[in-house]
Amino acid sequence: MFNVTIIDAKKSLIRIIVLIFIIIVAFITSKLIAKFKSNEILQINISEKLIKCLNSEIPAMESMQYKANNVIKEDEEEENKSDTKETFISKILGVELAQIKELNRENAEIQEADKTNEEEKIAEENNEQETVEQASTDVTTEIVTKNPIRESFNVECNGVKIKNETSFIIDNSILSTPSNINKNNVMIFHTHTCESYTPSELYQYQQTGNFRTTDFNFSVARVGDELSNYLNTYGGFNIIHDKTYHDYPAYSGSYNRSLKTVENLLKTSQSDIIIDLHRDAIGSSSNYDPSVKIGDDVAAQLMFVIGTNGGGLYHPNWQSNLKFAIELQQIANEMYPGLFKPMIVRNSRYNQHLGSAACIIEVGATGNTLEQCINSMKYLAKVLDEYRKQ
Repeated sequence: MFNVTIIDAKKSLIRIIVLIFIIIVAFITSKLIAKFKSNEILQINISEKLIKCLNSEIPAMESMQYKANNVIKEDEEEENKSDTKETFISKILGVELAQIKELNRENAEIQEADKTNEEEKIAEENNEQETVEQASTDVTTEIVTKNPIRESFNVECNGVKIKNETSFIIDNSILSTPSNINKNNVMIFHTHTCESYTPSELYQYQQTGNFRTTDFNFSVARVGDELSNYLNTYGGFNIIHDKTYHDYPAYSGSYNRSLKTVENLLKTSQSDIIIDLHRDAIGSSSNYDPSVKIGDDVAAQLMFVIGTNGGGLYHPNWQSNLKFAIELQQIANEMYPGLFKPMIVRNSRYNQHLGSAACIIEVGATGNTLEQCINSMKYLAKVLDEYRKQ
């Protein structure tokens, strides 16, 4: 009995030591697992026998080992994913990563070149605008309309022919109307912004209606741009050119919409000379092209349309507007005879109550080309500059 008891005590002592050892190993292992993302865990070399022994003694060890293995596997898979993505990109594009970097560098150079080209293009356009040729006054003029329409007028003031469609008496006394006009400020807009002309070899465009287009490069809005450019060559003009659509998508109500536009512009930019630039709508085909040859240029003829309060709308300054138109056309007749056709005075107001030198100027008709209308602006700008000097 005595010997048996001693043997059992030794076995118990050994088991206690082993248990302590296992606990110590478990503690160390748990610490290592907590650091499983570091490279240290990959450097641990534990024999399979020891691991099996630990698993058999402490079942929790097997679970911890499984988790550690899975975590290491996930890290390896994540690294492999990164490698796989790069390999996949290389395969799809058929180039190495170095080639991709080269492509990026070339794209950056192309973008920089495009930016430089765009800046050069803008600079060239600015230079073109600055070097616009001013009109000469030492030229001869001749009306060259191919299919003329008989011009009618019933009033003449200082050599300016007027077709008076109102009941008002218009004579030279209109020129005594008091007016105090700032001749430096010029506002240009378009009630019928989409009006356009007969396409030419130089100016082909897609029509969005009968002699109408929403493309500013080919409509009467382009004519307004050219007038602004020519006026700028003389210096001293303060020009506003508004290209808001007022006749698109709906034509009806154009004057109501342009009224709001001009009223808003006048809140921040006062101007007496307010030009509503149109194209004459007398024809709907290419048969009518009122034109005048000035020197070597063929220019579209111009025509004033002046409104009154004859229709019953408030318009206290229509006489001032008419005086302005007569004085300007008188100068044009002296410089470039035939540039202007006889003006028309009507009962409609045409929003001209907003200025003391407000008017409609119709540039050519449907039969004229855009080139001819651009030529007209060169000479109209010269006339406006001469008017400013008087």
